[in-house]
Amino acid sequence: MKEQLLKLQDEALATIATAPDVATVQEMRVRYLGKKSDLSIVLGGLGKLPTIDERKAMGALGNEIKTAISTALDAREAELGKAELTARLNSESIDVTLPGTPRERGHLHLMRQVQTRLEEIFIGMGYEVAESREVETDWYNFEALNLPKGHPARDAQDSFYLSEDTLLRTHTSNTQIRYMLEVAKGRTPVKIVCPGRVFRRDVEDATHGMMFHQIEGLVVDKGINLAHLKGAMQEMMRGLFGPNAKVRLRPSYFPFTEPSAETDVSCPFCNGTGCRICKQSGWVELGGSGVVHPNVLRAAGYDPEKVSGWAFGYGVERIAMFAYQIEDLRHFISGDMRFTRQF
Repeated sequence: MKEQLLKLQDEALATIATAPDVATVQEMRVRYLGKKSDLSIVLGGLGKLPTIDERKAMGALGNEIKTAISTALDAREAELGKAELTARLNSESIDVTLPGTPRERGHLHLMRQVQTRLEEIFIGMGYEVAESREVETDWYNFEALNLPKGHPARDAQDSFYLSEDTLLRTHTSNTQIRYMLEVAKGRTPVKIVCPGRVFRRDVEDATHGMMFHQIEGLVVDKGINLAHLKGAMQEMMRGLFGPNAKVRLRPSYFPFTEPSAETDVSCPFCNGTGCRICKQSGWVELGGSGVVHPNVLRAAGYDPEKVSGWAFGYGVERIAMFAYQIEDLRHFISGDMRFTRQF
């Protein structure tokens, strides 16, 4: 038995020393130390030895051989593992001098750029940016703005009603009412600009959409008149189109202002001399404005005998289309990267 054990030890140590990789060492561990290994089979015959002293001696020798084989396996596995790790690190090394993989940088959508520019212009004039809810009650969206139920002007703002008294707002003017009632609470001056999305049941085409953006402005204080409105619009247009931009106001009608006016800006592409963009008129229409109607001031908690105000409301898409000569409003929501990357 002693010769068998020593022979198994010599064979195992010699084979372990030549193991090519860690996986082979793991297989050898089972082969030489497992329950069905040759060593276990030989030691299983200890009970057949004639004397107790022989059984003790062979048992001790067997344990020494197990320890020697286990130590050899651990040492070989550690050696091979280190070599494999070194080889892997060498093969996966990174050349830090190589240029990195370029990543395309995104940018703000054109609509956000134009809206941000408008906000910056008014913030520079001391205005506050105010925002409000897109789902609104009929009172805030219509009645408080001098548009009672049955008013014919409601037909021009065909609405998405969610219930009998709740709808998606058709303009950002609801923000003006909520600000005056909930924030200002009778305080003057009020100087706010209100950007946001609005919704109307319109047939989508090159100049109309069911969802678009508006920006509205409101000033309420003592002695406010159309001259103040024109001055603010002049500053806004110069900020958008350059120092030579001019503004004119044309008489119009809106239920929430009296008097009301359409705002035109001189065409920056021809400096007002006439071109295809302005249809040879030298002017381009931007939107409605006027002096806040007394009924609107009363609904918002102000006395029209003591204070007055002006307001305007323009489509942000319209401003962007005019400024960048974009012919179709649907480009803004198309998701076409060929369009978006230009701005």
